Amino acid sequence: MNRQTGFCLLAICFISICAYAQDAGIPRPEHPMPQAERTEWLNLNGTWEFAETNEDESAKYLSAEPYPEKIIVPFCRESKLSGIQRRPFVKNVWYRRSVILPAAWKSPRTRLHIGACDWRTDVWVNGQSAGQHIGGNVDFSFDITNLLKPGENIFIVHAFDDTGSGLQPLGKQSISGKSEGIFYTQTTGIWQTVWLEGVGASFIREFFVDTDPARERVSLNVGIEGPTEGLTVMAEAMVDGKSVAKAEVPAEWRNNSLVLAIQKPRLWSIQDPYLYDLQVTLRRGNDVVDFIKSYFGMRRVTIDGAAILINGTPVFQRLVLDQGFYPDGVWTAPSDEALRKDIELSQAAGFNGARLHQKVFEPRFLYWADKLGYLVWGEYPSYGANYSNPAVNAPILNEWVQIMERDRNHPSIIGWCPFNETEPLTGTLQAAVVRVTRSIDPSRPVIESSGYAHTIPDPEVLDAHDYDQNPESFRTRYKTMFSSAGLSSLPPQYGTAQSTQLPFMVSEYGGIGWSIVKGGWGYGNAPKTLDEFYARIKGLADALLDNPHVFGYCYTQLTNVEQEQNGIFMFDRTPKFDLDTLKSILGREAAYEKNPPLASTQSSKKITWNILLGSSLDGALARPWRYTEENPGEHWAQTAFNDSAWKEGAAPFGFKGGEWMEKIKTPWKSSDLWLRQEFTRANAAMESAAVVMHHDEDVEIFLNGKKICAHDRWNDRYEAFDVTSALKEALVDGKNIIAVHIHQTSGGQFFDMALLAGSI
Repeated sequence: MNRQTGFCLLAICFISICAYAQDAGIPRPEHPMPQAERTEWLNLNGTWEFAETNEDESAKYLSAEPYPEKIIVPFCRESKLSGIQRRPFVKNVWYRRSVILPAAWKSPRTRLHIGACDWRTDVWVNGQSAGQHIGGNVDFSFDITNLLKPGENIFIVHAFDDTGSGLQPLGKQSISGKSEGIFYTQTTGIWQTVWLEGVGASFIREFFVDTDPARERVSLNVGIEGPTEGLTVMAEAMVDGKSVAKAEVPAEWRNNSLVLAIQKPRLWSIQDPYLYDLQVTLRRGNDVVDFIKSYFGMRRVTIDGAAILINGTPVFQRLVLDQGFYPDGVWTAPSDEALRKDIELSQAAGFNGARLHQKVFEPRFLYWADKLGYLVWGEYPSYGANYSNPAVNAPILNEWVQIMERDRNHPSIIGWCPFNETEPLTGTLQAAVVRVTRSIDPSRPVIESSGYAHTIPDPEVLDAHDYDQNPESFRTRYKTMFSSAGLSSLPPQYGTAQSTQLPFMVSEYGGIGWSIVKGGWGYGNAPKTLDEFYARIKGLADALLDNPHVFGYCYTQLTNVEQEQNGIFMFDRTPKFDLDTLKSILGREAAYEKNPPLASTQSSKKITWNILLGSSLDGALARPWRYTEENPGEHWAQTAFNDSAWKEGAAPFGFKGGEWMEKIKTPWKSSDLWLRQEFTRANAAMESAAVVMHHDEDVEIFLNGKKICAHDRWNDRYEAFDVTSALKEALVDGKNIIAVHIHQTSGGQFFDMALLAGSI
């Protein structure tokens, strides 16, 4: 059989098998892996027998005894679409169904795929174990060739999901048993498509595509499973069914490297998301042993100075937070069209991408992002794991590797973000994950943790979460942050890794509540009128769009999610606002796109820092504070004020959960705290000045009676603030008095600070 004949037969078989899946009337019938389609596959979604129990009753459910219920796969038991919609926690769920392979099935080997099943999954075929997988967020497969028999085959899937154990990452799944606050309905068991796939006796296990538009080439690395003697691997790029480039090499067990020369490549971009078809074939002579249909986009992500460039162009990333929840499917989209619609709704509102927040989105979503020109950051559902327990490390690291290996060929993925709002105790694991991420995929930037604990010494991208609802203070904060390039060279003990010399975005902001019904909430006070809403969202967006040092924003959020009602759309995707108005506000040209902070335009001046007043992180330079929790009245910040009756204590002050509690040296539980400390400054040059502090919540800082710094809310980390102008005006040679007032409204509280002066 020659190559052309073989491809034709494969195409006919592909159409017939796909038609079988479509005609069966099953939910989510489309191929679940658009970047790795084989010609023989069988969708197993639909009705399965179902049982659930909190006890381990393996003997019962591995027997021939009937299961008590039915469930619609791939929807979780908590969802309406599953036919069950039962939400109280359960630790064990069981699925069973019979399967008969189509008569046309020709593949010598068969693999069973489960798109995602939360959390620890065991599979049996005809009473024999097929394998186990740990992790609830990515697809896995088992070779079941030797377990199958002619005619009917019995498949059993068992998922163990102990949501409250602390051993599992949960994302936004609630651990209280009910949806509340920022946590929502949980997902138990199977929640993505289940399918069978026919492969060759030897087959393509994986392949990685690396596009290089500047050199007009695409590099592929293909891994093979099974004997490779006498086999070759061929890759071919296609446009409208015509070959535009191909390469072929003798097959090896791993590291089969092929290079496709793409002349005058058409680039993938948000304006023109052009995709090339790709075929990867394993052959013996003219016989096709294995065949995969895929695609790729020609685009390159690079960092130049503090700018992230896409194909050499600064693209302001107008992102929206997308949590991927659905009213009827929970974590599972009701249809392929629903996935596409979410992206189109986002684009209609003025966004060009999304943070895929605390959930691993399915490949069908990424396919539509590729097709529609939508930028996304791949994230891991890091909430829920107890990071003080080292038992969580290996499952998280292993699954993160699986996620990258599955998704790294999607051009829409611009960067990786494995963690979100973590505490410093996750630092060791985060550092390992970042190193692995950079090794597996050196083509994309990595944010170790979105918001809060940036602990690695060599970050390449930084961000902040900021739900300040006041456009003026919001604008001032980020204008001040970048007003002194010297902040990029602060001493390392603060862990601030300042962003003035690195790409920076505000990766969560806004969250403005509107149309809030009873029991719902949004960030800050809800606007009283629609005009007030538009004015606020415009003011916040303008603050970032006008700042040339900020490469992007991420607005919270695309849709309402259950009780969290700060979406641009209702939970059912009904628009809340005029989309043309939003698009004119959010989609306008950004200063970053006109004047990006490239390496060639950044200051090369080096700052030497002198610690005027040390924090707890400065060792022997930290000195005790005078403090009181009773209102000291007027003039308390003046140099002549007598604070001898105040108590004396060491920073940090506060009462705050997690790892921060271990760092607190002086407890503080009241609503207000006043501090004073004296320090001496010798006559010295000063070009820059910074306050480095962790404040929770509102803080005002005075030097010799003059206010030099004020910030509301909290920052949950040590952060640097430029105070150069204010300090030059207030600082004197000799004795100086610094005075601080911190106000707390709710939650944990914490304060520690350092004051630094810098010279060139």
